[in-house]
Amino acid sequence: MSRTSTFPALSAPTTDRRPHVDVNHGIERTDDYAWLRADNWQDMFKDPALLDPAIRSHLEAENTYQQALMADTAALQKTLFAEMKGRIKEDDSSVPMKDGDFAYGMSYRVGGEQPRFIRTPRDGGDEDMLLDGDKEAEGTAYFRIGSVDHSADHKRLLWGYDDKGSEFYTLMVRDIASGNDLEDRVSDTGGSGEWDASGKGFFYTRLDANHRPSKTFHHTIGQPVSQDRLVYEETDPGFFTSIGGTRLNDWIMIAINDHETTEYRVIPADRPDAQPVLVKAREEGIQYDLEEGGDVFFILTNSGGAKDFRIMTAPVADPREENWQELVPHEPGRLILSIIGFRDFLVRLERKDGLPRIVVRERASGDEHVVAFEEEAYSLGLAGSYEYDTDIIRFSYSSMTTPAQVYDYDMRTRERVLLKTQEVPSGHDADAYVTRRLMAPAPDGELVPISILYRADTPLDGTAPCLLYGYGSYGIAIPASFNTNCLSLVDRGFIYAIAHVRGGKDKGYAWYDAGKRQHKANTFTDFIAAGRHLVAEGMTSHDRIVAQGGSAGGMLMGAVANMAPADFGGIIAEVPFVDVLATMLDATLPLTPPEWPEWGNPLASEADYKIIASYSPYDNVTAQAYPPILAVAGLTDPRVTYWEPAKWVARLRERKTDDNPVLFRINLEAGHAGASGRFSRLEEIAYGYAFALKVTGRDAVAQ
Repeated sequence: MSRTSTFPALSAPTTDRRPHVDVNHGIERTDDYAWLRADNWQDMFKDPALLDPAIRSHLEAENTYQQALMADTAALQKTLFAEMKGRIKEDDSSVPMKDGDFAYGMSYRVGGEQPRFIRTPRDGGDEDMLLDGDKEAEGTAYFRIGSVDHSADHKRLLWGYDDKGSEFYTLMVRDIASGNDLEDRVSDTGGSGEWDASGKGFFYTRLDANHRPSKTFHHTIGQPVSQDRLVYEETDPGFFTSIGGTRLNDWIMIAINDHETTEYRVIPADRPDAQPVLVKAREEGIQYDLEEGGDVFFILTNSGGAKDFRIMTAPVADPREENWQELVPHEPGRLILSIIGFRDFLVRLERKDGLPRIVVRERASGDEHVVAFEEEAYSLGLAGSYEYDTDIIRFSYSSMTTPAQVYDYDMRTRERVLLKTQEVPSGHDADAYVTRRLMAPAPDGELVPISILYRADTPLDGTAPCLLYGYGSYGIAIPASFNTNCLSLVDRGFIYAIAHVRGGKDKGYAWYDAGKRQHKANTFTDFIAAGRHLVAEGMTSHDRIVAQGGSAGGMLMGAVANMAPADFGGIIAEVPFVDVLATMLDATLPLTPPEWPEWGNPLASEADYKIIASYSPYDNVTAQAYPPILAVAGLTDPRVTYWEPAKWVARLRERKTDDNPVLFRINLEAGHAGASGRFSRLEEIAYGYAFALKVTGRDAVAQ
């Protein structure tokens, strides 16, 4: 159906067509909008002022256009923003977590955009301000704090920040006693580091010019960064490196991985000059993670055909694979997500029957017990502990109707202590809402879970609008957690739905495998099936469904727009990965080589090329009617580059046969995650929700 009357009749920006032809495997491909890709993108990510003026002018014209089309929702956006802000406790704070003589936490001040990191005595008392994010962000258009990590002797703080949105983080070292940063400043890092045992130096990973974390260094406090020791260099551009440590401060762990293969090297934390020791050489398709266990490493791995993972042990003195011993065997359908080791216990977070649960294992006896909950759909988060020698772990729980709750749990006595319940200052009546889980039949007979939330008084007669969210890549499961923002739609009669499509691990590792590479189309048909099931159940109608997804979920949006445009009344694609084929053919881009295991390598394989070409949203835009589409991007995004949605929008306008608008909103001062402040981010969400209300005809009564 046409939504032209919903928007003012304005001419969209025109985009010059400058044909660029490439040939791969004898297949010729013409891209009229390739010029929107900045040739100097590496430099531009660090200094956006270097963007080609012609490209900047085009992007600014797009912003002018979308602002004009959405101008009549300005008051609605302000209302939505005020509502969402009203559900946030402005001076919120975490429950400090104990470590030695102190407890560390985070808080906000009223009106503050950035977090503050604080410390108290172990059992409570006056707060010491370690890092004030609002103060550090003064004078910046964008500011995001990376990791914040105190040294084992509690004397120093290692922290990182990004002030461009390009995710090139600068690491700083703060003297806690004085509150002053030292002269040590390490740029172009991934945003985190790990202290060595002495607290006089730290390990970090540096990004190369193509934004790949390929080199691991050790920095000694007080020495020039130019003298930092190169600890490890990964020469394969398809693998990224990262740094981890242990709560006993006895090991530094260098993880090297792509999306399906892992390798670890370890260094004694008290010997930062030692050479890294290889645990198990990389083997295609074999993943493993190391976790501390005192005299052993716990190893979570899919080796030996353990698709849903098993747990092994290995002596720290010689952790090579030939010394691995099985501790927790593989159980098909029970996906082990993560593990945390303690002196007397091993804790694992797993998913079974589509729901998460925490399992505690006593190391001495092997006895296990489950920490479980009764709701039909819920989310669990395992925070663990700063300390290794403890009986207490921390976890969080929420559902689509239950605000987040933080618990301390005694693994020995099994006592659960509620520390905090998320406050909703404007009020929240859980009984006014209903959450359910439906199963949508996919074309091949699989059942796709859908988590839904709606008000108890919402009519389920097909008249309710619906926001249908999906992701479906990298094995990422979308939790059915509490989300205060979506209440602004639900309170206006929307059904809020999450389609747990293939490509995530929502139903186990096989669910992920069935939504990648040659099976990627399942992700798209699952999402379409979810929408059609909601209609078949009489909950909504197709012209009232607004589809939403971001990043790889934005690719999902582009694909379903091509495959089933009549199924949706509108589509919101945030930082959308829509130019899949061109990106996977460009080996210079930050994520391309490491992404080949997920999507396929179209440079090396004609079969992979043809599979990606069959669904890549940009390459499959056709002469048909599309619903209103909103694309959102960030200029300095290194994950999904701005030119992907810019090109997609241009091609949509060129080829589609209807008069529905395609809007492109680009934040010229942000990257992949959008605005960095907690409230400025709400303004972006309010804009998207206003679009959803507008295309479903709810904007006039929603203000």
